[in-house]
Amino acid sequence: MPNKKVKYQRPRGTADILPGDSDLWQKVEGVARQTFSQFGYSEIRTPMFEAFDVYSRNVGDTSDIVEKQMYDFYDKGNRHIALRPEGTAGVVRAYVQNKLFGPECPKPYKVYYMGPMFRYERPESGRQRQFTQIGCEALNSESPQIDAEVILEALLFFKRLGVKNLRVAINTLGDNETRTRYRESLINYLKPFYDELSEDSQERLYKNPLRVLDSKDPHDKEIVKDAPSILDSLSDYSAKYFDDVKKILDEFNVDYVVDPDMVRGLDYYTHTIFEIMSNAPVFGGGYTTICGGGRYNGLISQLGGPDEGGIGYGIGVERLLLLLKNENKNFIPKPSLDLFFVTADKAGNDFAFSLMETLREKGIKVDKDYQGLKVGTQIKEATRRNSKYFAVIGSKEVDSKTLELSGTSSDEKVKVSVNELLENPSQYLK
Repeated sequence: MPNKKVKYQRPRGTADILPGDSDLWQKVEGVARQTFSQFGYSEIRTPMFEAFDVYSRNVGDTSDIVEKQMYDFYDKGNRHIALRPEGTAGVVRAYVQNKLFGPECPKPYKVYYMGPMFRYERPESGRQRQFTQIGCEALNSESPQIDAEVILEALLFFKRLGVKNLRVAINTLGDNETRTRYRESLINYLKPFYDELSEDSQERLYKNPLRVLDSKDPHDKEIVKDAPSILDSLSDYSAKYFDDVKKILDEFNVDYVVDPDMVRGLDYYTHTIFEIMSNAPVFGGGYTTICGGGRYNGLISQLGGPDEGGIGYGIGVERLLLLLKNENKNFIPKPSLDLFFVTADKAGNDFAFSLMETLREKGIKVDKDYQGLKVGTQIKEATRRNSKYFAVIGSKEVDSKTLELSGTSSDEKVKVSVNELLENPSQYLK
């Protein structure tokens, strides 16, 4: 059959997660679920699209996400809708709408999520337009212990995956008093450079000058190198709060750096913010963020809820898997079977099919050939499928009700009656 050009391609910036790769995704998600549940988190699942205002008002209308990256549209009811670009705003909306702050609800209210997000970005390795985040949120809380705990939780998750050599950077954006004081200081510093700033930074200077610190423009980066530090504008409360967070991290021997230039890409952050990064060769040099988050004390009230705090983080799964494949290849699972039936004739084929259903009911991973391949080719297929054992079944085996289990990667051979195998399959398929 001649090669034909595939007419339909997946959209740019998306990926097909194929069998084999999906096993790795499931394993990572399993470690996440186990780890988060041990910290008292339960799963929440929110819609993949929300009202546009959920993001524009709370992620920040001066952020790159809202200005340049969000997928938004008007639906048939003329409602302005956006595909979720991150997880926190939707989780907080669900928290408020479902009144999860009531007296009968735990405090803090701890939830985790995992699923697809959407941003119109330039696709590259580890960055897609549809990407996946795993994240946690501790709502209705304001405590240095909670801030430190979410960092410790993320680090334990990475440790369980076998990911090492991570860089932890923390900073504080302070409270409202701090932000007001720093905003004035930053504007006064940047005003003389106004004509030299990029167009985006000029627009943001008076709306939200902290966004200028996060600019990707090379000349903007040069200008802000000598900008005043937010650490010099901290209120007494913010300074003590940040000191308490650092003391807890010190008690648990977390190797971190304080990065006063870090502001994160979302406008809702207050107090503690952090990033966990890797400079593994797979990222092409320099540090790449695989986990980032922070505290957001005003977000819940902005969405109509009580004036409560919250803290959370998100992990980019695509980047994490790139790192995992580079740093801990032993973690990557291989699809496998316990037993593969090699059928020699029609009687054997029919008998194998009937045996498989009973074995599957007992938790055995078993399969067979459906194409009528030659016996030798079927044995090779058993090896290719990473089956622990194979058994040839023909008329002789059907009549004798006896099978010979052969190891695919060893010389092991065990004869067993069909009844014994069906009675206790795990005894023979070790």
